Amino acid sequence: MGRNVGAAGGSADRSARRGAICGAALELAAQGGNRAVTHHAIDDRLAIARGSTSYYYRTRQELLRAAVIHLATTSRRAFQAALGDADASVPTVESAADLMAGQLDLLLGPRRPDALARYALAADAAGDAELREALAGCLFSVPAATGLFEALAAADSKQVPPSRKRAVPESGQLFGPEQAARDLVSLLEGLLLDRLHGTRSLLGLEAGTPASLADLRPPVLRWLTVLGNGIR
Repeated sequence: MGRNVGAAGGSADRSARRGAICGAALELAAQGGNRAVTHHAIDDRLAIARGSTSYYYRTRQELLRAAVIHLATTSRRAFQAALGDADASVPTVESAADLMAGQLDLLLGPRRPDALARYALAADAAGDAELREALAGCLFSVPAATGLFEALAAADSKQVPPSRKRAVPESGQLFGPEQAARDLVSLLEGLLLDRLHGTRSLLGLEAGTPASLADLRPPVLRWLTVLGNGIR
């Protein structure tokens, strides 16, 4: 069904139209791969006059960058909504694991098209540094993960007596919250891709079920625990 999206109107209308165009671009990428994303295909999907998408985004690269920024905004809102629903008490590795497993499960269920679109557009980012940077952080945020580890470290310092020495990881190396955050994001990226296209995709797990969360939470919890112990 077409959406009422045209080229005329006020600033609010133009913003809504840009959002609809970006959303359509992501839908096309998720369903047909990166080559399915064209200006004419978006015009047809939204049932708007040919040339309407080009009015807002003259080139395909402009269109793709806008779509990825739109995806990043959607991800940020979803994460903030999850934070709002989460326990507002002092964070723990257990509560953080619950939150992240839940976010991964959303990306495998209601937000699966967002994840598929992100991977479909990866080929377009190969020669475009700006698009590659936007695409890299559109689903998982290193700054947000850094903030989490800082909060966990602060909570731990209040709960652990000064006389009790923090456990050092087997590597014997300590690292900062940002390095821990990058390692955590790499784990989340791997779990998502594995459940979409890797060996975990063969398990037949359905997103939104206890079995799906039970598959995702343990590795996240283990990783959070190890990384948390190594933060200096």
